Amino acid sequence: MNRPPSLDARLEPRPPSPLQEVRDERFAARGVRLLLKRDDLVHPELPGNKWRKLAPNLRAALEGGHDRLVTFGGAYSNHLRATAAAGRLLGLRTVGIVRGDELAGRPLNDSLARCAADGMRLHFVSRSDYRRKAEPRELARLVDSAGAGGAYVVPEGGSNALALHGCAELGRELRGAADVVAVACGTGGTLAGLAAGLAPGQRALGVPVLAGGFLAAEIRSLQAAAFGGPAGSWTLAEDFHHGGYARVPDALEAFAADFGSRHGLPVERIYVAKLLWALAELTASGAFPRGTALAAVVTGRP
Repeated sequence: MNRPPSLDARLEPRPPSPLQEVRDERFAARGVRLLLKRDDLVHPELPGNKWRKLAPNLRAALEGGHDRLVTFGGAYSNHLRATAAAGRLLGLRTVGIVRGDELAGRPLNDSLARCAADGMRLHFVSRSDYRRKAEPRELARLVDSAGAGGAYVVPEGGSNALALHGCAELGRELRGAADVVAVACGTGGTLAGLAAGLAPGQRALGVPVLAGGFLAAEIRSLQAAAFGGPAGSWTLAEDFHHGGYARVPDALEAFAADFGSRHGLPVERIYVAKLLWALAELTASGAFPRGTALAAVVTGRP
């Protein structure tokens, strides 16, 4: 029997992603060097942490003989879009279980329309049911209700033990390149893996884009599942979520537009803008000693 082409051949990844230093007086005035880890360039359709987290799961799905993926996300989920694109590229059917049954009768927003165009079948569920998806029995019920029984299940945001090993490679690419490596956080999987891959003496800094203060426990749980316990040095910078997920107030929009204009970088608003804002604010407050090399992971594009 002919084996299918490898995952890497079909998805054409381009790691390691470039690391570029930018001159920004807001950082230079405090003696801080700012570097951008351009993980948005790692793959044309699965940028940054989406490729890092999905690739190990896609390999597992193919090796297990699965021809269908099912995953979870909100109405503006980058993860849903990336999974739909991966399914199209690999010839896998995809099902997206979407938070909010009130959306079922409405026109699709741009994100969900892109998922549908890539062949993803969307299944809308109530927010209360969605919140219970971590319970094994409820997860099975949700998957069955979506007509996806037997599909390979990728968790919300792609964050599981396999994904963390993929994100640890990001940390290894940055060994010796910076004192602090910062990344925006949704489910915490990228930070959990990144920290594990960094060298001793380096620190990972996570900037949550959701309110709630729940991520620290999630990160510890993810690292325990992937590595058997704590791995690497990491901290969280809370209170830079700007009101919650997908909230982009005028001040943040202006900051992102200005940063993009200064440095020729298309700044993604939901994650990357909040990360860069946080780093500028923390630098201004003296959070980083003079001489610090600070790397910001650019996880996606607008």
